[in-house]
Amino acid sequence: MSGAAARRPKVPKASNAVLTPLNSAATLTDRAGMREVAERAGVAMSSVSRVLSGHPDVSSAMRARVMAAVEALGYEPNMLAQMLRSGATHTVGFVVGDISNPLLAQIALGAEVRLRAAGYAMLLTNSVNEANLDATHIRLLQQRRVDGLLLSLSDETSDETLDALTRSMTPSVLVDRDLPLDEPFSAVLSDHASGIHQAVDRLVALGHDRIALVAGSPHVRPTRERINALEDALENHLGVVGQVRSGAFTEAHGKAATRELLAGRRPPTAIIAGGNQILVGVLDELGARKVRVPADISLVTCDDVPLAKFFTPTLAMINRDPYEIGLAAAGLLLDQLSGHPPETVILPTTFVTAASCGRPPR
Repeated sequence: MSGAAARRPKVPKASNAVLTPLNSAATLTDRAGMREVAERAGVAMSSVSRVLSGHPDVSSAMRARVMAAVEALGYEPNMLAQMLRSGATHTVGFVVGDISNPLLAQIALGAEVRLRAAGYAMLLTNSVNEANLDATHIRLLQQRRVDGLLLSLSDETSDETLDALTRSMTPSVLVDRDLPLDEPFSAVLSDHASGIHQAVDRLVALGHDRIALVAGSPHVRPTRERINALEDALENHLGVVGQVRSGAFTEAHGKAATRELLAGRRPPTAIIAGGNQILVGVLDELGARKVRVPADISLVTCDDVPLAKFFTPTLAMINRDPYEIGLAAAGLLLDQLSGHPPETVILPTTFVTAASCGRPPR
């Protein structure tokens, strides 16, 4: 016998064992856990399945018994097994234009809280105000098989984004956005006109006749609504001049626009900052020029910021509730996932006057 033959490995005997699919162990474990929950709650396994999947045809008493058993046993449903059975991932994607904006962070928080309570996880993407990333993130989330989308887009006019949404079959909710598409979308919109009208009326009552709006991008609904509202409001006040400077929702734009306005032949006596990031730039430029608020110029900002309460004088604001916006958007998406038709909800804005609004200088 040669050395090579002596070293030949032994061939194992044929086995009659049946190969088990990779996911079957998880499925069996999940079913075993559900069986224990059913036995403890004194109900059928089908009842446990309906409760855990959020089925509406479950009595409150049944749901309470099952959830008490789940908590007592520490049972955690196997999400992969549930996804394979139902085709749902119980995840929702949120496309956010710029998560560094405190307003959008609060909206995302409200949405996540509402979704989590309904058994959904939320995947958040940040487009850093780049329109091409909106479309990229929409496609990415669809590849992840999310059950629905929340959309606070950087640019409503992007052809790439509109094409991605036209091809999409994923239930979607617009967050203060308005798309030029025939497909119906659910939407949570803010009534920007109401707050702008109230602010203009207050400034005119104080004697202001030159009011400027430093607005964000005209490619999103909030900016267009604020500009239109300012023009409408000034029609009710003859002799009052409005000036608009639109651009990005950034500190740099706020600073540059304020510099341009103050250098003009007839600078404004009041400025409305159309966003909390824009506000930072406005304040920076006013400070650099030693322009006093409200002695030299009155100031109103759109949307509250956490540090605003520390600003002296206190800032007048056109407020809305971003947390409520997030809750409402998530609620509309959950309704769609339950079979309801698309719906639009309009939430209010309110002007709150403060010491930053005073009479114009002589």
